[in-house]
Amino acid sequence: MLVAWTALAAIFLSFATGCPSPTPAGKGLERIRAAGVLRWGGDTQGGEPYVYDDPARPGHLIGFEVDLAAAIARELGVRSEFVQNDWSNLVPSLERGTFDIVMNGLEVTDARAGRVLFTRPYYVFAERLMVRAADIPSFGGASGASGASGDPIALLASLKGHKVGTLSNSLAFEMLRGSADTVIYEGVEEPYTDLQRGRTDAVLLDDIIATRYGVPKPDLAVLGDLRDGYYAIAARPAEPEVKAAIDEALGRIAASGELHRILDGSHIWNARQERLATWSAADQAQMLGQPPPPPVFGRAHVVLFLKGAAVTLFVSVLAMALAIPLGLLLSLVRMYGGGPARFLAGVYVEIYRGTPVLLQLYLLYYGLAPVLKLGALTAAIIGLGMNYAAYEAEVYRAGMQAVPKTQMEAALALGMTRSLALRRVVLPQAIRHAIPNVTNDFIALLKDSSLVSVITVVELTKQMTISAVDVRTWVGPGLTCAALYFAMSYPLGILARRLERKLEGERNPEDAA
Repeated sequence: MLVAWTALAAIFLSFATGCPSPTPAGKGLERIRAAGVLRWGGDTQGGEPYVYDDPARPGHLIGFEVDLAAAIARELGVRSEFVQNDWSNLVPSLERGTFDIVMNGLEVTDARAGRVLFTRPYYVFAERLMVRAADIPSFGGASGASGASGDPIALLASLKGHKVGTLSNSLAFEMLRGSADTVIYEGVEEPYTDLQRGRTDAVLLDDIIATRYGVPKPDLAVLGDLRDGYYAIAARPAEPEVKAAIDEALGRIAASGELHRILDGSHIWNARQERLATWSAADQAQMLGQPPPPPVFGRAHVVLFLKGAAVTLFVSVLAMALAIPLGLLLSLVRMYGGGPARFLAGVYVEIYRGTPVLLQLYLLYYGLAPVLKLGALTAAIIGLGMNYAAYEAEVYRAGMQAVPKTQMEAALALGMTRSLALRRVVLPQAIRHAIPNVTNDFIALLKDSSLVSVITVVELTKQMTISAVDVRTWVGPGLTCAALYFAMSYPLGILARRLERKLEGERNPEDAA
């Protein structure tokens, strides 16, 4: 009976979450062929040449991985279907059944090798280090056009104490641990933009990415290649037959020369790829190596979480310290300012409330980079503060409107100026009305601070995603993250309720009178 109820619960949850129910072991390939479609996960944010929108045909995806997916699906006797997913969450989405396989520049790393089944590789890349051309002497090397110059061990050692940009959960990220001050990005163009602007000292990413986004910038130069890496397709561990079928399909595609044509069509074929046609079981074993056991989620991770929580609290407090006075000023201008000033204050409030804070952070940090020389932490504080100022303006405006107009009229009748009446009569009462809502807004800001990770700030939520990959589970990191957010927000919730009760108690005698 318990087994039956568990099965029913699993089926219900699969429908509720929009996910297919788990397929029994060994039935994955059968499921794919029965459906007639191979669903592969990727992220179009990675851009050219992986998978991206055709500029000539918007909405139509192109790229060497699109062509490769179609070729693999053809070999399996089905068609291919792309499923958009955030790159950093491709493996968790694969595990929960969102798609059949992952193929999107997914690098073979120790952390991933312990969670998924990797097929034979379909591309061999190099981890390419780029710096500003003027800074090459400080790294003790000379740039080479091929990117092959310099001793890899010496180059990695030279990064000590430098800020180096890379992608989260990438092979480069694993290499940089303990060797540099790593700056984590979500996109592939932003690291090179920050390197140009002097926000970082170097960028370590795959040579495909470096060639497309770094090399065209004339003030940047290739310092060297640190090591080779592999792009491979990931399948679920419970579906080894899917991995075996794709291995066979890739083998036929490579042996026939079709893989060469696909890669050459995107101008990424080079001598490293010649190994793919004769890939053997010994090569596969060497590529995968012996993944170390995942670290246990323990004290070291908790310390990192506490540091992330400190960053979250620091950003939130300073952002709210900016939002409160700016919001109060905006509300005063909207209530008592002249025509043009009132209009501009209204435009500010509507624009900031009507556009996502994520977009505002992108524009502030990256879009205005040529004009504003802001660090990531400073941009996070200003961006969140300016966004929440719009909401605080409405809170204070509501508070002032809650003060009876007769209060202002009486103050003016006593000979007070309008500014003095505002300062001594209206504002003290309006602020008392607004304080509970301001406290609630601070709780919301505390949680919205998780968005600043898109501009390289490693706060609590970002640290959780990094640790979840390390320990290969989301349970411990997720619960710890939730507990810390709760520990920071719950006292504020208690404070808000106490203030509400106090203010309600102070109003009751007046109501009774």
